[in-house]
Amino acid sequence: MAERKNRKLAKPERRAQLIETAKEILRECGADALTLGHLAERAGVSKPIAYEHFGTREGLLIALSQEIEDRHTAKLSSALAEAPKRLDAVAGIISSVYIDCAVESGEEWQAISGALRGNAEMITTQQQQADDYVALIQAALAPFSTVPDDDLRLRCTGIAGAAEAIGRELIRGRTDEPAASANLAALIVDSTQK
Repeated sequence: MAERKNRKLAKPERRAQLIETAKEILRECGADALTLGHLAERAGVSKPIAYEHFGTREGLLIALSQEIEDRHTAKLSSALAEAPKRLDAVAGIISSVYIDCAVESGEEWQAISGALRGNAEMITTQQQQADDYVALIQAALAPFSTVPDDDLRLRCTGIAGAAEAIGRELIRGRTDEPAASANLAALIVDSTQK
């Protein structure tokens, strides 16, 4: 295994390897244990390589956050492209993809977010991620909406907040996946109508 880790990788492959290793550390040891030194050691590379890819621990955490968000966006975009052209179907897809992603990476996301609370770069990154998500779901819901565009954008902002809150409830074990998904879908449907 050490041979595979130490072999020369192209920069994108090395970054992907480091991201995966960082996620393993995060799951196994928590955010406090995730340092560039620990990452380098665990990945079988020198510290300068980890620093070259992420610059700082905060840079690594932000990269992890972006990787989670990119994965979620790709899943949602792909599912929406195949969606039947009905509000209930689109709402169900938005909801189920969000809940699936919360199950898949919710604890990681909570740890990353908590570790970077108050970090200006993370605040900027999270705002951009939220804006992108709102724009994606607004575009998906617009054909079915009876409210003006500005109101729909605000409602989609609320949907994003509700999705995050429902995801936290699920991660904490206060609801199950079917209930979380169904209730989020119901909120989405209700939000598109006057």
